[in-house]
Amino acid sequence: MEWSGAGWLLAVTAKTLCGRDVIRVVFGNRIYLIRGIVSVRTVLIAFLLLAFRSWVFSATVPQRNYANSMTANRYGVVATSQALASKVGASILERGGSAVDAAIAANAALGVIEPMMNGMGGDLNAIVYDAKTKKLYGLNSSGWSPEAMSIAALKAKGLSKLPARSIYTVTVPGAVAGWVALHQRYGKLPLAEDLQPAIALAKEGVPIPETDAANWKEYGEPLSADPDFASTFLPDGKAPITGQIFRNPDLASSLSMVAQHGRAGFYDGPIAAAILKLSKSKDGFMAKADLDDFEPQWVSPISTTYHGWTVYEMPPNTQGLAALSMLNIMEQFPLALWGHDSAKTLHVEIEAKKLAYADLLQYVGDPRTNYVPIQQLISTSLATRRAKLIQMDRAQCTVLPSSLKDRLAGLKSDTTYLAVVDQDGNEVSLIQSNLDAFGSGLVAPGTGFVLQDRGAGFTMQRGLPDSLAPHKRPLTTIIPAFMEKGNVTIAFGIMGGFNQAQAHAQFVSDIADFGMNIQAALDAPRFDKMTFGGCDVNIEDGFSRSVLAALTAKGHHLIVNERYSQVMGRGNAVMHDSGLGVNFGASDPRADGIAVPEVPLTTGMDQACRSSAPPDRPD
Repeated sequence: MEWSGAGWLLAVTAKTLCGRDVIRVVFGNRIYLIRGIVSVRTVLIAFLLLAFRSWVFSATVPQRNYANSMTANRYGVVATSQALASKVGASILERGGSAVDAAIAANAALGVIEPMMNGMGGDLNAIVYDAKTKKLYGLNSSGWSPEAMSIAALKAKGLSKLPARSIYTVTVPGAVAGWVALHQRYGKLPLAEDLQPAIALAKEGVPIPETDAANWKEYGEPLSADPDFASTFLPDGKAPITGQIFRNPDLASSLSMVAQHGRAGFYDGPIAAAILKLSKSKDGFMAKADLDDFEPQWVSPISTTYHGWTVYEMPPNTQGLAALSMLNIMEQFPLALWGHDSAKTLHVEIEAKKLAYADLLQYVGDPRTNYVPIQQLISTSLATRRAKLIQMDRAQCTVLPSSLKDRLAGLKSDTTYLAVVDQDGNEVSLIQSNLDAFGSGLVAPGTGFVLQDRGAGFTMQRGLPDSLAPHKRPLTTIIPAFMEKGNVTIAFGIMGGFNQAQAHAQFVSDIADFGMNIQAALDAPRFDKMTFGGCDVNIEDGFSRSVLAALTAKGHHLIVNERYSQVMGRGNAVMHDSGLGVNFGASDPRADGIAVPEVPLTTGMDQACRSSAPPDRPD
């Protein structure tokens, strides 16, 4: 007798084995031999009942394909790439701090724990959501080139291109000015209180987590020839191993100066003097006025809609519009019908990336010095025309302008992204970066941090959006993001250079098209095409073999990375559901982070502190 259903096969037959009568049962993928006096019918009925029980159990037990659950809390949540930094941010919320206070505290702590990714010598961009007014505010705190630095000035030194990891790629660090600008508008606690946990960590030391230890060794040890770098970041001449306590007293001192003196503690005084002395010793162009005159810029985020969600990104000089352009192109195709693990879906997303990034490189620069046609680039009409260029049967390898691809092919990013939501639903989406791992590799003596090399994004070819010019900001890859629909708002970001815009589009699609929650969307396998020509594409080992084969047949040159590869970037997200009155947090398994909930306060004094109003907010 045989029965099959719900994926099971049940076959019962009578056999003679070694001179004895037995009943042979094939059930699923296992074989049973039953001896004794029992009828075939009885055995069949028994195993049918077992099969039915197994089917009911598998059909009713909740199933999921992501590793961790979202963090859920009635109070605030802080999500960063390092568990200790997340805890620092949550502790600031517990003291009555705002979402911005928590973001500053967590960012400063990350500069201690993973200095290759971010720090006081880098840039910062942020989106702040005011839950009461339901308005968004963007802060662009990316630094500019020195006033005396120009194409002509570099050519006079015999340079035909910007030397990598040199003083000529160092732009004015914008992170600290960004902290101060955010704090002035949204801080509840003193800035010194926000920075105190990071100061303590730098002074007392932190055990280095797994991912950072690996990155430290790979990217830090090659810089050991620089004595100032080595004395700061390579104790005993080597990168710290997992669990080793790392102390940075110079960084503790630099953070303390900012805690005491605010903006002037960085852009004036001993820190500024050390930066200028280093620049002069390397024959650089940085002058005191370059530091004095720099100010962050408050901007309006740009947006598009995708299947009912409104998605926000930072405007140029960032790559944010590439994510919006990608989504506009992707919306022309039925991705939800095809599914996430689908060659059609991945093919469209990869091809949309190529088209969106072609426009990014062609048009995006600093809007203070170049006109950028933002609304045209993120228009539905343009997306409709661009979508028609996608050929479903084959990959296109020559979408990007060949004259530009070499200019930015090496522009990587080692960055940190964090997200914070407080109990009222105010959210901060913040990203901060050195560009390359350990930035320029240059440390001004006594400061404890590396200077970024964001100027590597400039070109010395004249007449292009990113041509080098005095006091100009280069195209920056760092983009915080935000999305909303109905009662739900989500602050999110995924790091990794030019991976960011394409990863953002995939994250949004995972939620809007495939119904994933924020943790599942961060866990989901991704692709990443970091080059600007050809058909090569990195893809995680998380898609079906048949899907990978179908993509290869279309002409994609797949580089299959291990599951949870850092090549795909590292993200975090927080979500507020005003209908439930609950906050959620999620952190990417590709890093060492978690989403940490704020612990409810219990005393009347604490509650009074919590309810104190922040300074006036911008209109």
